[in-house]
Formats: sequence, structure tokens, C-alpha cells
Amino acid sequence: MSKASVSTFTAARIANRVKALGREITRAVQGCRVDVVVTMDRAFVFAADLIRAIDAPVVVHFVREDVRDVDQGGRARREVFFANREAVAAGQGRSEFKGRDVLLVDAVIESGVTQDFLLRRIAESKPRSLCLAVLLDKPSQRHVALEPDYFGFQIASNQVWTGYGLAAANGTGCNVKYLAAGGGAKRRGKPRRSGKRKR
Repeated sequence: MSKASVSTFTAARIANRVKALGREITRAVQGCRVDVVVTMDRAFVFAADLIRAIDAPVVVHFVREDVRDVDQGGRARREVFFANREAVAAGQGRSEFKGRDVLLVDAVIESGVTQDFLLRRIAESKPRSLCLAVLLDKPSQRHVALEPDYFGFQIASNQVWTGYGLAAANGTGCNVKYLAAGGGAKRRGKPRRSGKRKR
């Protein structure tokens, strides 16, 4: 898929693309079990739709990344930590993913540093296969030699995207069904003033 220069991806376009990714992954795994590792918090909406589009047995694991600046001899060094027993067990000498097909799912890949780090940790468990799926790919910002095996949309701009699980700077907007670039996802329509909720 070519790079996109649009500022909005509609809910329908996202849904169609995610279903297409699910079909690609389904063909690749050929009915075998897939261990899906989901990075929290921003990938949960994309991952939920993606795993439902995969026609194969799926086991889901969640990891939460924690990027810290560590002082080493007066020099700041950025390190990435992940909190999850299964996904980081390889670094502790265990092998929960040995011989399995593993799919790492994230919402956005920019520098690729955190995804590369986690992929390397999972690879220590010796899975049968290990792939990366992302919703948004920003190849111009890559700092490591890493390309996703599956991606929804390749983005040429440096804009920040919100909606569909991605929150704005103030934490809102992740429940919006579409994706918008350049700030917070705007609410459509006039606000309802009655206490009655539409179902």
C-alpha cells in the first residue's frame, strides 16, 4: 500500500483494511494457533478488531512498555522495559513462546526502537515464527532496520494521529471510531443536553 497524504481515515476504511490484514494473517498461519502479543495502551482497539478478523485459534498476551532515561556514569541512556510475565519471560530463561507462531501488535511504528527491542526479547524464546503488525507505519522516522510484516496505512507526515485507540495529548479521543491527524479527534454533531443516552 502506498503512503497516504490524507488527514483522516474513516471508520469504514479502517474496518476494511483491518479485515484485509486479518485475511493475510489467516492465510499465513494456515489454521495454526497464533500467540498475539498486544502493546498497551494504544494498540488495544486495533488489536481487538484484528484478532476477530483472524480465522485461526488465537491466544492473547498483553505487555505495557515503560521507557526510562537511566543515568549511566553521568550520561543519560534511554532504556525500554516491558511488564508482562509471558512476553518477557525469555529474558528470565523461560520459553513460553518456543515453537509457536507469535504476532506482535502495535498501533504505530515510528523509530522502531521499542518494537525492535520487544521482538528481540520474544525471539529469545525461539518461536516458530515472529511477525509484527501495526496500524500506522511512519518509515521516514525509522532509527532501526525494522519493517512491519503487516501494516494498515503508511503515513508520510510527521503529524500526531488520534482516535481508534490513540489518545490526544489530554488523554481523550481514543474512543472515536475514525483516525484524524494534527491534534485531538473532534466530536461530530451537536452535544445532547438531555440525560437520555442513545444506545
